[in-house]
Amino acid sequence: QVQVVESGGGVVQQGGSLRLSCTVSGLVFSSYTMGWFRQVPGHEREGVSCISPRGATTYYADSVKGRFTVSRDNAKNTLYLQMNSLKPDDTATYYCAPSSRAYAVCSASFSEYTSWGQGTQVTVAS
Repeated sequence: QVQVVESGGGVVQQGGSLRLSCTVSGLVFSSYTMGWFRQVPGHEREGVSCISPRGATTYYADSVKGRFTVSRDNAKNTLYLQMNSLKPDDTATYYCAPSSRAYAVCSASFSEYTSWGQGTQVTVAS
């Protein structure tokens, strides 16, 4: 059974930074593309970033490009999202998930991912 646990969220002032972590168990982590998504109540889940199994390919939504950096440590089965220059619009619950199949192409579509965690709340105060 795949388990996904996100952590690292919190309350930060505009312009501040946070580093999210996501630990995955129950699959061969190094074989799966991983994605970061965020969701605000009443809105669809938005693809923020993704990273290929070995980290060679990454994707960022235009809204976070240049501010967020995704990385992974396959030895620790852990995914990271370094978030800098945070804005109030970044306030959301952040989720990570593995792709639904091994070696999938990086995608911003949440339908390509499975085994969602509980998420971690990020609140950016203005």
